[in-house]
Amino acid sequence: MKLSQFKFKLPEEQIAQYPAKNRDESRLMVIDRKTGKIEHRIFKEIIEYFDEKDVFVFNDTKVFPARLYGNKEKTGAKIEVFLLRELNEENRLWDVLVEPARKIRIGNKLYFGDDDSMVAEVIDNTTSRGRTLRFLYDGSHDEFKEALYKLGEMPLPSYIARPVEEMDADRYQNIFARNEGAVVTPAAGLHFSRELLKRMEIKGIDYGFLTLHSGLGNFREIDVEDLTKHKMDSEQMRVTPELVELVNHAKDEGCKVCAVGTSVMRGIESAVSTGGHMKTYDGWTNKFIFPPYDFTVATNLVTNFHMPLSTMLMMVAAFGGYDIVLEAYESALKEGYRFGAYGDAMLIL
Repeated sequence: MKLSQFKFKLPEEQIAQYPAKNRDESRLMVIDRKTGKIEHRIFKEIIEYFDEKDVFVFNDTKVFPARLYGNKEKTGAKIEVFLLRELNEENRLWDVLVEPARKIRIGNKLYFGDDDSMVAEVIDNTTSRGRTLRFLYDGSHDEFKEALYKLGEMPLPSYIARPVEEMDADRYQNIFARNEGAVVTPAAGLHFSRELLKRMEIKGIDYGFLTLHSGLGNFREIDVEDLTKHKMDSEQMRVTPELVELVNHAKDEGCKVCAVGTSVMRGIESAVSTGGHMKTYDGWTNKFIFPPYDFTVATNLVTNFHMPLSTMLMMVAAFGGYDIVLEAYESALKEGYRFGAYGDAMLIL
């Protein structure tokens, strides 16, 4: 397929700048892949489509406050630093992106905090915007992380065109997030409240977790028209024996398996074994899913409404069928659905 087949006009006012008042009260569009029928519901009604012993799979990665603002030694120039991942605990080494990159060279020192209490030295150039920083901090690793994260803010996507607010620390995070490492939240999971999880339990619907640390590659522009030539960034992931047992048992019993979000679907498809089963996995994945693609494990997908030309939209189109999904997006635009991480949701049956 071609990149241009995933282009559509998205009015700015339909990109959600804030989440719904309550997590489980966003709108939910339900699509039946077999018939193409579309229903309009409220998110908490999702459990009406599932029965006892069906399984939901969530991504329990936790977003950390990755965006820092500092200044450069001598000149005092304002610098934005985006933390990607910690490379070495002992030496306080981090892989980061910097803006404006042309001003930041090896050997420069950067200062963070109102009192410049956190200092980092640039020790390597990795890409045009990428740098390796060594933070100069006396104290334990836990104290360092706590001090660093206090200076950071939640890394909201750039299409949320407003300053980060206090509520984002809670709302740009899934309620079940526990394994730190993501800079992009698995947005489909944001719709699940404690009350909804309780109602699922009462109905006998099972759920389990994989971990996939979603990175900035999700927002990287695709610069090739031929999608077979696009390379995804690698992301770290883990599938536990507990999840494998839960999902494989559900498959053997003929129950539904619902992937909550495109990151979960990537994780599942990176850990596929024979006969529509899953296997344990601990490593990295750069799997890129676009139409046509045969899915063997998940029977359902919960996902948000994605940006034009995004890899997430391509995966949704692969699962739901290109024509059906694009038609659903047309309907969403007409019906005023909200797009993006804080927007509304779609369930594909």
